[in-house]
Amino acid sequence: MASDKVINVTDGAFESTVINNALPCLVDFWAPWCGPCKAIGPVIDQLADEFDGKVKIAKMNVDENPETPGKFGIKAIPTLILFKDGKAVGQITGAVGKGQLVALLNKAA
Repeated sequence: MASDKVINVTDGAFESTVINNALPCLVDFWAPWCGPCKAIGPVIDQLADEFDGKVKIAKMNVDENPETPGKFGIKAIPTLILFKDGKAVGQITGAVGKGQLVALLNKAA
């Protein structure tokens, strides 16, 4: 079941939702046709629940929002970038295990 704590972010809302956020924010750059993206979807939902109040979790559909992924040089999906204080502080590309994502989030939480 999808978590209601995961925010769908657009190019237009990226700065206000992610860059200017008081909390660290993990952005999952994904697409509906991407198998590995679907595979880590449930993990992203779990993390949104587990880190609620500590880290904001957002998803960006790269097909619908090409501008932001281009700014960050994203060439493969899923790519997850952790932002803190408006700066990218960590990045993981590919479907990785929950442990790697937790380790990344714990650096910022």
